[in-house]
Amino acid sequence: MSRPMFKVHDLYVARAVLGAVLLTWGVLLGLDVMLALVSELSDVGKGRYGFMQALVYTGLTVPRRANYLFPYAAVIGSLMALGQLAATSELTALRAVGLSRRRIGITVAVAVALLTALMSLSGETLGPEGQRRADALKASSKSDDMIVAQYSGVWAREGDTILNAAAGQERDDGGDRWIELHDVHLYEFADDGRLKSMALVKVAEHRPGGWLLRDVTRTYFDERSVTESHVDEEKWESRLDATALTAGTDRPRYLSAGTLREAIEYRKRNNLDASEFEEHYWGRWFYPLNVIVLCLAAIPFAFGLLRSGGTGKRLFVGILFALGFYLLQSQFVQLAKVLKFDFRIAYLLPTLVMVAVSAFLFRRRSG
Repeated sequence: MSRPMFKVHDLYVARAVLGAVLLTWGVLLGLDVMLALVSELSDVGKGRYGFMQALVYTGLTVPRRANYLFPYAAVIGSLMALGQLAATSELTALRAVGLSRRRIGITVAVAVALLTALMSLSGETLGPEGQRRADALKASSKSDDMIVAQYSGVWAREGDTILNAAAGQERDDGGDRWIELHDVHLYEFADDGRLKSMALVKVAEHRPGGWLLRDVTRTYFDERSVTESHVDEEKWESRLDATALTAGTDRPRYLSAGTLREAIEYRKRNNLDASEFEEHYWGRWFYPLNVIVLCLAAIPFAFGLLRSGGTGKRLFVGILFALGFYLLQSQFVQLAKVLKFDFRIAYLLPTLVMVAVSAFLFRRRSG
């Protein structure tokens, strides 16, 4: 008969950790949502943006806020749970029945990893979509003449062509969704930097098949002459899409990893600075690793520093631990921006430091 992978003692520790993490997460998220709602009240009364719109807007941003706060809740909750078990000598009892420090660490890592996996999935789906809908709701409520304001006044570049749209919106007809830009200017430049042509387009539609330009007046600038033409409709072969159009207006930290990757490719293709997008793109990849490493690095404190003392002490150490790590990592990320080295190194170095500290403390407290 095979032995179970997880024993009752493992489940007991995992349940304590999950309970503390969820409770801490709920408290942090509740406070953040309340503060966000209070902040939104300052915009109530602008256009059709009322209290209900502010309430819905805040509700739509909850998945994004939950994703942002989860790492802090994970490390604080883990320290709270293990600190409480240590204070009541339950950790000592668990070790007496054969549960090693390493086994406890694995149990905590597995428990936190389950929630981290869910949050990573939410961060790629519910978070960005909820924020997009929230921004669309707020823009349409505050403006009487646009559904979505993120395409207004947008500038974008594709190769030798620069696009500027005075206004724009996303349209939806059943299952068919497309971008519609109004009063679009297209500036095409020659290889030597000379303005080759300029087009004024009343309506430009981007659908899965490409761009369709309507009511196009195009002016050509030759060396010694200027000519003008007009067509009712023409197709425009371009790789510009919704991601490229909003690359300069959307907040990168609110975008999914897939959207960030597309924005990075677009900006590099056009010799534009992509560092801000790369920063948040690699931050998405290191998000799960950061959470698990933080919790593992905090475990040795539960066996020593947190054995005595109350909830306030454990809470303080947890907050200090989480903030210290993210401040260290943010400094490395800023250095990567300034010194132009790979963001993956900037995210990895603090993680390796925490792993080394955790291993050292484990050995020291095991001795």
